[in-house]
Amino acid sequence: MEKINVQAAPEDEGQRTDRALARLLPQFSRARLQQLMEQGMVTAGGKPVKASARVKTGDSFSVTVPEAVEAEPQPQDIPLDIAYEDEDMLVINKPPGMVVHPGAGNHDGTLVNALLAYCGDQLSGIGGVKRPGIVHRLDKETSGLMAVAKNDAAHKGLSEQLSSRKLKRVYHAIVWGQPRPRSGRIETGFGRATGNRQKMAVRGEGEGKEAITDYETLENFGLIASLVECRLQTGRTHQIRVHMAHIQNWLVGDPVYGRNAIAKFLKLHKVEDKIVAALRDFPRQALHAAQLEFLHPLRHIKVTLKAEEPDDMKTLLALLRKSYSR
Repeated sequence: MEKINVQAAPEDEGQRTDRALARLLPQFSRARLQQLMEQGMVTAGGKPVKASARVKTGDSFSVTVPEAVEAEPQPQDIPLDIAYEDEDMLVINKPPGMVVHPGAGNHDGTLVNALLAYCGDQLSGIGGVKRPGIVHRLDKETSGLMAVAKNDAAHKGLSEQLSSRKLKRVYHAIVWGQPRPRSGRIETGFGRATGNRQKMAVRGEGEGKEAITDYETLENFGLIASLVECRLQTGRTHQIRVHMAHIQNWLVGDPVYGRNAIAKFLKLHKVEDKIVAALRDFPRQALHAAQLEFLHPLRHIKVTLKAEEPDDMKTLLALLRKSYSR
């Protein structure tokens, strides 16, 4: 059992406790911290803290983390939004908040649990015991399209396309500010952040792995935010989140990358209170895997699939469009 003590900074003033702790403790997801708070594992002054409680500068928190227990994934009857399916593979439109495969703190309720129930024994052993059939993953709070293989041949073919960059992934992101230029390529070294192995970071020339993101601005909402399309040329962990932070257009709702800079950014622009509240209180990184393109690994036909943004992003976009359509 691990105990961690952290103290709120000035930029955490007025934030929900779960959101502030997600920034202070990036090694834990916001949902995991909420779970710990429900279990009474997060205290301030010796008393349990609620996720919705507002933080004051200087508040001290003690977080107790139980030891992780490994578990084999079990089938669970969880509804799936299926965008495509045949006897070899399927494509899932993953909702925000769903973990892809079991891990510490997330032993069930995952996409893998749902797939095991939906496909039965067909997925057994494909891609590894704890992630059967999974070809590529999305962060828990990222929504959108994911390819899943039903047999070894499909898994091998899709994985090869992923490695050779023939499997195309297009994302929509709501970001702070206006990207300059409006479109371009971000090409950097990429690796673990120095001093925090849970975070990723842009590395110096010749350091880390290659990471390439092409982006294009689809809409601007005044100077405060933009809807951006990102096309991954490589698939590093948190790549879009880190690359957009690198050009100072952090993803709205991202609790890990660029939080301090966002607080400063808001002070530079006069924005309606309802817009500020909607942007600052957005519950996750505003990132959605909107399009997937690949050559079917066995049928050898081109497949292109699209998925609309989920309701939370649609609501935020509708508010921004209404406010900045004048």
